[in-house]
Amino acid sequence: MGRLQERIATADKALKTLEEIHDIEKPSAIQRDAFIQRFEYTFESVWKLGKEYLREIEGLDYGSPKRVVRASREVALLSAEETVAALEMADDRNLTMINHV
Repeated sequence: MGRLQERIATADKALKTLEEIHDIEKPSAIQRDAFIQRFEYTFESVWKLGKEYLREIEGLDYGSPKRVVRASREVALLSAEETVAALEMADDRNLTMINHV
């Protein structure tokens, strides 16, 4: 399996784990923490998938999540609305990383 296909499989798996916990109406503290951690690794998986796609398919090589998101918009992988949402998710992910310290 190629690297891009591996990234797709990993991102798909991560997203499914996030969806499993998403609909809990009144999460306990542990469930909330699990949701945050699943969000973090899902975000990581998806931006790294975007990075690999841009490198393999588009011939572009970017190293930061926000640059990958912006480049994904430039090559029409994301709509303007999806780009805004993805950039907000990057900010949210950064906040969760700060709060773990």
